[in-house]
Amino acid sequence: MKRPWLLPMLMVAVALATGRPAEAQKAPRVVELSVGDNMRFSTETIEAKPGESLKVVVKSTGTMPKVAMGHNFVLLKADAAPLELVNAGLEHRDTDFIAPQMKPQIIANTTLVGPGETAEVVFKAPAKPGAYTYLCSFPGHFMGGMKGTLTVK
Repeated sequence: MKRPWLLPMLMVAVALATGRPAEAQKAPRVVELSVGDNMRFSTETIEAKPGESLKVVVKSTGTMPKVAMGHNFVLLKADAAPLELVNAGLEHRDTDFIAPQMKPQIIANTTLVGPGETAEVVFKAPAKPGAYTYLCSFPGHFMGGMKGTLTVK
């Protein structure tokens, strides 16, 4: 007995079980950012298409201990206040210098990295074209120039 409906039903079952279509979804574009003791991101401008899937990988090349020179990647919403965010996080070492009340201003972030460590985050670029600030929330780093711009166009 033929069952022409069986294959489409199996594809639906796979999609429901995995949360994605049966055919593979496109992998996110990888953006590598090296960070070191100079308090700078190796790339200060990232371009993306609206809704593009990105994987930001932060690699520490520094030598100073993480407790003194940790780094992270924090991407802010367009209307976020960067200085307000970093100032609010000064006393929040346990959450990588991100104050819980400031989380709504953040699109994506990594954990802090120290010498030889790597952290990554996968996210979708905002749907609205524009300039979005990314920064390091470790105390003094944003004010020292550790920031960049994700340009969505």
